[in-house]
Amino acid sequence: MAIAALDVDYRADAAVTACVVFETWSDEHVLESYTVKSPAAAEYAPGAFYLRELPCLLAALGRCAAPPTTVVVDGHVWLGEGRPGLGAHLYQALGETVPVVGVAKNPFRGAPAHEVLRGDSRRPLFVTAIGMPGEAAATLVAGMHGPHRVPTLLRLVDQLCRRG
Repeated sequence: MAIAALDVDYRADAAVTACVVFETWSDEHVLESYTVKSPAAAEYAPGAFYLRELPCLLAALGRCAAPPTTVVVDGHVWLGEGRPGLGAHLYQALGETVPVVGVAKNPFRGAPAHEVLRGDSRRPLFVTAIGMPGEAAATLVAGMHGPHRVPTLLRLVDQLCRRG
């Protein structure tokens, strides 16, 4: 079993995608981590974020030593009832065989997210999923390592793409 968490940071002329791979949801340490630099795929468009980010995520997943059994993205799987977000598009691109969990720091109006409070934070994370029940995904995110709002390994992947 391998879980891959991904995040992308955009520069003027490129995108840096970070990937951390870990074995269990409660892990503190990674099995592997890396960054992939690629040209920016598209300009940001509200509601069509996947056009910009999906090619970057797929490039990074292609570098995994073994195919992950679950993927975690920084963003929403669903934008609303029947409105696929980044995570749903990624799930489809992966052949609808690998569950995708979206963990967003901000709500998206209409998104059917499960709110997860961690640590002493009063601000929830917003968890959506495809390929597994949303409630199960929220429970897994709630149990991830770390005392803060953002779990240790999700904070790490964010830092890696920003430094990459």
